[in-house]
Amino acid sequence: PQHITNLLWAMAKLVDHGQEQTQELNEAVAALLPLVNAQKDQFIPQHIANLLWAMAKLGELVELNVVTSSFESLVYRISENPQLPQQDISMSLWGVMVCCARLSLVSNTNKNNVLEKHMDDLLTRLDNASPDNEEDQSIMIMAAIWLGRPCLVVRHYQTAISKTQAEFRNRLQSSIPSLKIEEEKSLNSLPPVDLLLPDHNVVIEIQGPSHYVGGDFKTRNGSTLLKIALLQKSGFEVIEIPVNQLWSPDSIKRCIDQIKIRVDILEQRHGSVPHTQTRGAGEPYVTDDKGWQDHCDLTTEGHSEEQTGKSKSRKKKRKKRPVTSSLPS
Repeated sequence: PQHITNLLWAMAKLVDHGQEQTQELNEAVAALLPLVNAQKDQFIPQHIANLLWAMAKLGELVELNVVTSSFESLVYRISENPQLPQQDISMSLWGVMVCCARLSLVSNTNKNNVLEKHMDDLLTRLDNASPDNEEDQSIMIMAAIWLGRPCLVVRHYQTAISKTQAEFRNRLQSSIPSLKIEEEKSLNSLPPVDLLLPDHNVVIEIQGPSHYVGGDFKTRNGSTLLKIALLQKSGFEVIEIPVNQLWSPDSIKRCIDQIKIRVDILEQRHGSVPHTQTRGAGEPYVTDDKGWQDHCDLTTEGHSEEQTGKSKSRKKKRKKRPVTSSLPS
């Protein structure tokens, strides 16, 4: 069990630091995951905290049914232990939130109920520890928002606007002059969003490589999934645009055209006059609130342009420790 934990923890750390996906990495993860359930009774609380964090960090690289089946048994064992270090509580709480986020993004399900009870317990325990570091405080804020609990912790975030984000904002504003756009806005005490359309409760996130496992622009990591789910839970529609969709004029225009369609639909619902009624042949007409990626084909297929600038990453890297000190740092 200790070896399984160390390996999954190490692979999650590699991914967190930008390790590209390889066939070998994917095969190793797939081989280790069944062993977690098979030996679930042999993991000590420290193992479990590391496993919950690692499996959550790997995001969509791990199939959702594998995550839920593992989390339900492992979190129960964590909750039974009254003596947990603050870091174990924090890592476990973050992992449970990511699992709940993944469930909420795929369907309205009651499976979250059990996990949310564990989340509530872990939040109370972390709150009682009165953490003074910003990362634990951020986790407390997110958990409180998810559960609808009051949270006295206030975070102030540093903001930075990437060149890609600024250029896209200018293009969007030029295309829809009357559209109100705000940048780097912190909503409900969450980390700032790239662009906000306040009149429509729409958030536009320009997703750089750091939002994906291995930077593949397809497999979202745990941090990205959690932010999207929390924004949706707070009442915002989230439009995700992988940054590689903004490397050519044609793809930029397609993104903006589809945002125009979405804005038109929202305005029609409120009886407003739409900005535009244009619709290209074969382009999808968004007709519900399930999200941008459910309706708009913004994949990486067919794009070979080289990246001209690196997207910013706001998240701070936290030095999680391995289960034993024998692993190289």
